Amino acid sequence: MAIAIFFVGHWFLSLFSQTFFLHRYSAHKMFTMSPFWEKFFYIFTFITQGSSFLNPRAYAIMHRMHHAYSDTEKDPHSPHYFRSMFKMMMHTKDRYLDLLLRRVEPEKGFDKNIPEWTAIDRFANMWTPRVLWGVGYTAFYVAFATEWWMFLLLPVHFLMGPIHGAIVNWSGHKYGYVNFKDTGDLSKNSLPLDFVTLGELFQNNHHKYPSRANFAVRLFEVDPTYPIMKLLSWLGIIRFTREVAS
Repeated sequence: MAIAIFFVGHWFLSLFSQTFFLHRYSAHKMFTMSPFWEKFFYIFTFITQGSSFLNPRAYAIMHRMHHAYSDTEKDPHSPHYFRSMFKMMMHTKDRYLDLLLRRVEPEKGFDKNIPEWTAIDRFANMWTPRVLWGVGYTAFYVAFATEWWMFLLLPVHFLMGPIHGAIVNWSGHKYGYVNFKDTGDLSKNSLPLDFVTLGELFQNNHHKYPSRANFAVRLFEVDPTYPIMKLLSWLGIIRFTREVAS
């Protein structure tokens, strides 16, 4: 039971950081927050993603590239140019590292208004904290795992952030139904009740309305992250930057 709680907890906390802070805030600026809360969620993202922490600047630039060139050869992670999810992940990794290490300069405008915290970025992207996170996950399994097969879940903990991204980008542009045919790409809505990825698999809706905070459009669709954002807005922690549909 302890392993199940730990795995599910890590999955959804890491996923929330990715969709809320990295995607909807850093890349799309769907809402604003004070410098205090920005730093809070920066650290929250580092803690919840742990060994697979994704740098907000590199993530945001790459995601903006994805929207600008969706499902074309310039898209950093379109599944239609790779024979497997693994090959797509490796290509995405290379593009991400180019941006993280500033080996390439992004096109004009792609790096505008992105949160950066140099001290955290420098520390989080060292090998030492990543290895220590991995040691911590392993120690928890050594203490609480009751079956050998449970240890097979450890690689998911090590690569949680990239795995979430791979699932969304592969499935969300290959499998599912389409609400909008005029997005200019091959985006799909994979799940009408998307609790698995907290709304991220409403890719067709999102590519139609990239700035819309609620990824669900139809009555039967549910974006679990949006009610949390509404609560945070009500508490005064965030402020939506434009009119959003409920």
